[in-house]
Amino acid sequence: MLRKRWRPMAEDEVIANQLEALLTPAITAQENYYRQLGLRDRILNLPLMVAAVLTLLWRDVAGVRELTRILAREGFLWCNPTKVSQQAVSTRFLTFPAELLERVLKDLLPDLKSNWQKRTERPLPESVQFTLSKFEKIWIIDSSTLEDV
Repeated sequence: MLRKRWRPMAEDEVIANQLEALLTPAITAQENYYRQLGLRDRILNLPLMVAAVLTLLWRDVAGVRELTRILAREGFLWCNPTKVSQQAVSTRFLTFPAELLERVLKDLLPDLKSNWQKRTERPLPESVQFTLSKFEKIWIIDSSTLEDV
């Protein structure tokens, strides 16, 4: 029996803002390389394509048709709603250099590593501190649905 998978249907504004703040410097750093590859600054440009890939992953979008609908209705992450054809999006994915996404990721890695190391420096919420004073160990869950894979 197949279970229905949970998919986030709406953008979380806080997460979208954090992603934008994290990614903007990395995307900006690659814009010169983007132009060196002969890619024009068109509607489906580097920032929009990065947002498209993240939306495909985060919202578990089924395909280009649904991605095109989301872009037209809501936009995604830092991109405003934009009407483009499904064929344009499909073609752009086929011709978009994966190397650009790789370079954006490599620019992010030092920041991600730094943030990972700083995670233990954040103060625990009062409720967690209180609970830890009463119990040796606690588990914290986020109430999302866990599934067998």
